[in-house]
Parts: sequence; structure tokens; C-alpha cells
Amino acid sequence: MIYTVTLNPALDKTVEIPNLTLDTVNRITEMRTDPGGKGINVSKVIAKLGGTSKAFALLGGESGRTIQSELHQMGLSTSFRFLPGQTRTNLKIVDPVRHTNTDLNEPGMEVCEGDLNLLLHDLLSDLHPGDIVVLAGSLPAGAPRDTYKTWVSACRSAGAKVFLDADGDLLSEGLKGVPTLIKPNNDELSRLVGRKLETAAELAEAAKGLLEAGVERVVVSMGGRGALYLRNGSTLYAEGLQVPVGSTVGAGDSVVAALAFAEDTGLSEEEAVVLSTATGAANVMCSGTQAAERAQVEALMPRVVYHPL
Repeated sequence: MIYTVTLNPALDKTVEIPNLTLDTVNRITEMRTDPGGKGINVSKVIAKLGGTSKAFALLGGESGRTIQSELHQMGLSTSFRFLPGQTRTNLKIVDPVRHTNTDLNEPGMEVCEGDLNLLLHDLLSDLHPGDIVVLAGSLPAGAPRDTYKTWVSACRSAGAKVFLDADGDLLSEGLKGVPTLIKPNNDELSRLVGRKLETAAELAEAAKGLLEAGVERVVVSMGGRGALYLRNGSTLYAEGLQVPVGSTVGAGDSVVAALAFAEDTGLSEEEAVVLSTATGAANVMCSGTQAAERAQVEALMPRVVYHPL
């Protein structure tokens, strides 16, 4: 079973503004709203791939109720704790003329350590050895910076495999709990090691250091350049697929979803590479943070090219 955790979820409002210009009035030509947050995005994609997951999150207010309602309409299994306050709304601005994607993210509601502990207890009560837990995204105000270390350690102690997708000190702290898999992008990995990594060889070398520290698998996404898939004794490079861009928001989440789905269904490493590469590209073609249909993913799979690095 796959469990996703989103401690700082959001309603994602995506607007399209051709020729976005500062210090003047801009006209929105298209708009959509999706329940979001990295873990929730992962659950949405898993469902489209044909898998099942259970989404855990902290929610608040009317926007939180909207997220709950929309996910239930999608048929997703959830376990939410509602807190005082309002779940944030994030604005994603897509400029189809200048080919830019701009995110304006609210900080989210404030929580206390007790709130986090209650949700962690809910999760641990469901876990069985061999389950997969996806911890993803930012933390809300009030959450200790070592929250992911605590959660990774607790889930690993319960026998679960933990996939961690975080940035900055949240990633560095989470690594102390020794997750099973991490998926930084090239910028996140550069921040983690404290130097700019540009080539695939540089990124692979840095990722191997994380394997030596105990992480079993490292996947480094490089945007249009593709991705690196590393485990002890194996480094595969998957070339990026050229597709029409609807929105890049949630592309990394879709890769994590495909990796979790592949692990849960027993796919081989090579099959996981093909599925996650195609899933990431298919979701880039969608607007907002809606998940691509399985048929869109399957149409791209024959185009995936990968080889040892």
C-alpha cells in the first residue's frame, strides 16, 4: 500500500496570462483550481496510473473542505486532520507567449508539534512492513525543521519504505532518518552539497555520495534534460522527452508517483525508468496540477530512451 503525506497542502489556482507584465493590468485568459500539495499530487497521479494510495494531510477552513471534497469526488482514500486556520491558496501563472511558469505560494497555516504527532500516529496505525510512504513538500509554520527526520525514522522503524521529496534543510534533515529513495532536482541537489552541479556526471557523482550515506536510491530530475536513476552499482540516464508544455507544476510529483507505483507493483528498475519518464512528460502536457490519463502516459512510453551512464 502507498501512503502520501502532505503537511502543507494548498488549493492550486493556475491562471494563464499572455505577455505577463509588471506594473500594469494583466488579463487572465484561462483559469483552473486543483487540490494540491506535493503528496496530494502524488496520490492523484497514482490513481490515474491505476494504483491506490491513501493521502494524509493537515487541512483548515473552507479551502481545506474544498480539497477534501474534490479528492473524495476523485475517489481517493484520505485521512485528514482539520486544524484552526485556512489551508493556503497558491497561484501559478503560466505565460504561453514567453513560455514562463511563475509560482506565488502562500506560507500556509501555523501548526504545533502536537498536531504533527497526531497525524503521524494516524499514519503509523495504518502502516505494515513493506508499505511505501511518500513524504513530500514544504512544512507549515510552526513545524520543527527536523520533522522529516522524525517521520522518516518512525516509518522506517515500522518497516515501511520511505520516499522523500523535499528541499534545503528539510531534505538535509530528512536524510538523517535514512529514507529509501530521494528525488531532488538538479538545483536541489546543488543546494544540498553546497556547490553548483551542472553536468550529468557531476550530479551523478554527488548522488553516489548519498548512496554511500545509506540512501538506497537517488533519482535526480533535470527538467528537459531528463533524469538520472541511481542505486548501488547502477546509474541510468533517461533522456528528456520533448512534449508541448501545459504546465511544469507537479511534474516532479508525477515522477515520484510513478516510482512509488512501480515499487508497489514490482516493476523492474528499467520499467520504472520508462514509466516515470513518460509520466513526468505526460503531466507536463496538462494544465494546472491535474494528472494525465494513463493512456497519455502509455503513448509516450515507446519514446523513452535510457542508457547506463
